[in-house]
Amino acid sequence: MAQVDVTINGREYRIACEDGQEQHLIGLAAYLNARVAELVREVGQIGDTRLLVMAGLLVADELSDMKDALDAERGLRQAEMAGRLDKLAGRIESLAAGIEADRPAPVASAGKRA
Repeated sequence: MAQVDVTINGREYRIACEDGQEQHLIGLAAYLNARVAELVREVGQIGDTRLLVMAGLLVADELSDMKDALDAERGLRQAEMAGRLDKLAGRIESLAAGIEADRPAPVASAGKRA
């Protein structure tokens, strides 16, 4: 297991992560640090705990908004796909009806002669 040193609000933290995830963790920490820095500009240094809770809530709110947008997009895509499938089904039925209409009528047999 790897360990990464990250800095949030001027404080260093050593965080463990899976091997190969170091750069990802560094990027996440940089994002969180940027959110904390925004809060510090808005409300000042109100303590690491409060700042991190507020930043966590802001990030959770962003995630919630993105999830809602993704769900809405999926709904639109599903509706669009359903419309296309209905259209294709109609075309297939129309083609099948055309084939049936062009097919010669079966000839009735007069029966078997002995």
